[in-house]
Amino acid sequence: MDGLQIYTSKDILKLVNTRSGETKLGQCVEVVASLENLNTSKARFVLLGIPEDIGIRANYGLAGASTAWHPTLKALLNTQSNRFLNGSDLIVLGHFEFADPQNNTIEELERKVTEIDGEVCACIIKIIDAGKIPIIVGGGHNNAYPIIKALALAKGELAEIINIDAHADLREPIGRNSGNSFSYALKEGYIAKYGIFGLHQNYNNEAILNQIKENKKITAVFFDDILLSDTIGILWNQLISQFKNPGLEIDLDSIANILSSAATPSGFSLNEVRKFILSSSKQFAYLHICEGASTMEDGRTSSFTGKSIAYLITDFLKSYTT
Repeated sequence: MDGLQIYTSKDILKLVNTRSGETKLGQCVEVVASLENLNTSKARFVLLGIPEDIGIRANYGLAGASTAWHPTLKALLNTQSNRFLNGSDLIVLGHFEFADPQNNTIEELERKVTEIDGEVCACIIKIIDAGKIPIIVGGGHNNAYPIIKALALAKGELAEIINIDAHADLREPIGRNSGNSFSYALKEGYIAKYGIFGLHQNYNNEAILNQIKENKKITAVFFDDILLSDTIGILWNQLISQFKNPGLEIDLDSIANILSSAATPSGFSLNEVRKFILSSSKQFAYLHICEGASTMEDGRTSSFTGKSIAYLITDFLKSYTT
């Protein structure tokens, strides 16, 4: 059944491996009984899972991104709660469940993505309206569109977005899929600035490259140019200095050797992306991590995807306290 599945304390604690003398994040995080209860919580962050790959398949990609959420949650909840990070500032809200359309044609997948857009957008608006900072784990990059739309509507101003990604996701805005979230958000007037960090020259078509060149709202730093520089941190800070309080998108296909819908042997290291978050001079409006998988439909598996995402989430939490 489609919809948001809100977690109870029992749901959380059954994922925690307790140990005498230790406290895990899962023993400290908050839960709520409803979205309305977010307004009465003092916690600053809300974690939400969107385990689906419908948008990826609508973009002719491989299924698998639906498998990242649960191992991520388990890894995160079993992280130590200590002097460096306490889980009490995090609400673990739950996850969305979206059933596949009965007819898996591209048209039906696109229609389903539009339905997902509506539910995700409404939920993120409530999180932001409650004064919380969303942390979203996907799922496909199609979910960037409803998140950006929610940010713009909730804040009453155009959103600024930074996307660490090998792909610009600026495909033609005709039929919703994982490859056109930013096209739709730009077309519908929800984005003020869009910065892409780590774009791969070989994997963006000429039409997309022309959009980047011609649209003054878009700034791109190519991974190929970063490779030629000894100052990756300076390039990162030069980009984010152009933004005020941007949402942060991380497509895991930008990180080398992480299992994802478009896994790559060439990309940032996990530690480099961690450093981007921890060293950022700006605080972000939200964090969205997408496209990762623990199991792909072609049989590939990874036991590290969940822990990798958990590192990025804890880094994001720490970036607000340092």
